[in-house]
Amino acid sequence: MGKKLKNTGLIGLGVIAGIAVSLQFSAMAQKPVEPALPLEELRQLADVFGLIKSDYVEPVEDKKLLTEAIAGMVASLDPHSAYLDKKAYAELREGSQGKFVGLGIEIGQSEDGYIKIVSPIEDSPAYRAGIKAGDLITRLDGTPVKGMSLDDSVKKMRGEPHTKVNLTVLRKGETEPLLFAIAREEIHQKSVKGRLIEPGYAWLRIAQFQEPTVDDLAAKLVELYKQDPNIKGLVLDLRNDPGGVLQGAIGVAAAFLPRDSAIVSTNGQLPDSKQIFYGRPEYYALRNDSDALAKLPDAIKKVPMAVLVNTGSASASEIVAGALQDYKRAAIIGSQTFGKGSVQTIRQLTPDTAVKLTTARYYTPNGRSIQAKGISPDLLVDENADGDGLNSLRTREADLDKHLSNDRDQEGAKTNRDELEEQLRVMAMEKQRKPLEYGSTDDFQLSQALNHLKGLPVRLAKTESKLVQVESPTVKKDLSKK
Repeated sequence: MGKKLKNTGLIGLGVIAGIAVSLQFSAMAQKPVEPALPLEELRQLADVFGLIKSDYVEPVEDKKLLTEAIAGMVASLDPHSAYLDKKAYAELREGSQGKFVGLGIEIGQSEDGYIKIVSPIEDSPAYRAGIKAGDLITRLDGTPVKGMSLDDSVKKMRGEPHTKVNLTVLRKGETEPLLFAIAREEIHQKSVKGRLIEPGYAWLRIAQFQEPTVDDLAAKLVELYKQDPNIKGLVLDLRNDPGGVLQGAIGVAAAFLPRDSAIVSTNGQLPDSKQIFYGRPEYYALRNDSDALAKLPDAIKKVPMAVLVNTGSASASEIVAGALQDYKRAAIIGSQTFGKGSVQTIRQLTPDTAVKLTTARYYTPNGRSIQAKGISPDLLVDENADGDGLNSLRTREADLDKHLSNDRDQEGAKTNRDELEEQLRVMAMEKQRKPLEYGSTDDFQLSQALNHLKGLPVRLAKTESKLVQVESPTVKKDLSKK
């Protein structure tokens, strides 16, 4: 039995590596706790502290010991709670704001242990230097990246503006490694992009839910409807979207649902964590008092929709997909989502540090808990025509140690893809395949979503029947039961 393949979801430099979370920066009052402290355990902590200070092989600073004790205490709760030191707290704030200092590339782990360039961000330093999708970074400032975690590689590529990073890159078709010296810059990352992919049909992709996402979504939709006022179908692409700011998810769902619709509810220990969030500006407007969604044409509420998801769709992505599915507003197409159904609140400790603490579970409008289960697509469609590729090997929430349980339903099964032979077979296939660009003519799942919107046959995953005929969403039939 081989080890489970590591998550290969997209990671934007400057964005927290790994599975991002729905964030609430909140000043909610803390719940009163019992006044009595566990004195015996506190004495043990003090005793261990003293033993380390007196007996450890070399001196250790008091601050380091206490900081690590705090970090360990929080990390022991669940995979998404964490102590944020000065650097981690700054990175989290930058990531949620959609800007950071770095090179401007989206990366993943390659099968060979190198850093794989998924895509350079347009007009970023990496883009201008000639970095291309599919390139493999083998060294960072001369340091080999094999064995280096994606989180560590992200940190090495971040830094102060105008400082340089030296990349050693392998490129298909080149006999020698390529060397790039790229100066870091502040990158303003657009979380929303889209275009008309053919007459009458639009594609809209959200890479991550950030503070500007609702404004960016509204601007892009207005732009698309100016190009074609008679759009017949819209594909909302949430694949590999790891989540982000909770308010962004509420606003995106609200854009397509009737005003004042319940989008998501939360439940936790605090009275303020027992809430229902509606599709109104007070629940999603972050940047100013104006309502960005007020600019949208009325057709947005009725245009036939499909939503693309995969195992990399987590947290805020699942809130949107779950809401649109519950209201039967869109058909969800792709594979089972990640299953991260918990809300993290940022509690500031000092001006530079904070704790990211899981404070609630969230639920879809129909009361479904997504935690450790995820959203099940209405139409299960593989990533490629010949299979689900690396997506089939990804870790999900239910696979994580100490994950929060699902309190209302049976959890999703752990990913049963540990066989080394299966891993090697899939990785060998993917090595020969050119990198998938979402929204391109080679995007198999997108083509199936378009077929669905047109009422044409949809090729389902191999675990399902190979080909089905579905009716156009303009026909009054409950497609979610197909």
